[in-house]
Amino acid sequence: MTDFGKVAVLLGGKSAEREISLMTGGNVIEALQRKGLDVLRFDPAARALSELRQEGVQRVFIALHGRYGEDGTVQGALEWMGIPYTGSGVMASALCMDKLRTKLVWESSGVPTPRGETINAETDWAALAQRLGLPLIVKPAHEGSSIGITKVSAVEHLQAAYVLAAKHDTLVIAEEFVAGRELTAAFLGERALPLVRIEAPQGNYDYQNKYFNDDTRYHCPSGLPAAQESEIQALVMRAVHALGCSGWGRADLILRDDGSPRLLEMNTIPGMTGHSLVPMAARAAGIDFDDLALRILELAHVG
Repeated sequence: MTDFGKVAVLLGGKSAEREISLMTGGNVIEALQRKGLDVLRFDPAARALSELRQEGVQRVFIALHGRYGEDGTVQGALEWMGIPYTGSGVMASALCMDKLRTKLVWESSGVPTPRGETINAETDWAALAQRLGLPLIVKPAHEGSSIGITKVSAVEHLQAAYVLAAKHDTLVIAEEFVAGRELTAAFLGERALPLVRIEAPQGNYDYQNKYFNDDTRYHCPSGLPAAQESEIQALVMRAVHALGCSGWGRADLILRDDGSPRLLEMNTIPGMTGHSLVPMAARAAGIDFDDLALRILELAHVG
């Protein structure tokens, strides 16, 4: 095994996803310690990143979710310090954190994604509904873990959905709702992992159902025909390359009833909790949690 020296796991942070980050980071720390590594728990909300150098850290596992961790800011600081880190680089991290610009890149690259547009307090809600149809998904452009997202089925509820999303972000998106089976597709290096099919209560895969309820059902293998799964995996890797992602990550998508996929978003630092999907997909590929954490660390890079 490679001698990584002292490894810092960055967790917590100050985004709206701090609670999930603490869970992810704690699991990663335990996994790397079981592998015999010298691991430092490091919360950037409590300590300056410059202290990583003082601690003699030689490699960083980023387990921060959301802004100030998944958006390129920490990645840029680590590059400046010359410390290798896990996951995508500065540009891809910033791009994937912005759901609007992710969508624009995918549209220009021929990757199928739901139609959407930005909205604000002055938006004509009736005209919006006419353009995109109902129901609509209203969400902040820079949050994850389903924070601030509303499915809207009536025009009179669009204003309230916008207000909720705007509490989390100055940039808000309205997106056509795509009905179908919910799938997630993880990648590790240049390898697409097995798809996971999600069945959430009432089809509502929200923050609570993602992380804290046991009613959501996950199917891995997904149950899709092998040829169809391979096609979706190839599409996901094309989406990964279009955004410039690297290391590891997870795409969320909907498979419509006609068999055509629509990619929703790309997560460059997915969860590593007891309910998380990347460990589930890795396990189906014969990679246990500890080996997954170690492999992600092996893929660490600078720039």
